[in-house]
Amino acid sequence: MTTQTIRILKLPEVMHMTALSRSAIYAKANPKSHLYDPEFPTLIKLSAKSSGWVESEINEWLLKRIEQRNQQHQTRKAA
Repeated sequence: MTTQTIRILKLPEVMHMTALSRSAIYAKANPKSHLYDPEFPTLIKLSAKSSGWVESEINEWLLKRIEQRNQQHQTRKAA
């Protein structure tokens, strides 16, 4: 039996990992914002006054950004 550890990140950790500001993180999660990113991980409620993000989802989102950058770089190189 495998045990998977799920780590929940609070806002300061997400800010540090993504290098985004508090307002940019919330804007990416807001469909009404021009910065909205439907791929950005959804905040989860932990209690009435506490919420956070799943670390693996933040890592996955970052890896997708890196992959997109690499694909764009390859496209420019081929042109």
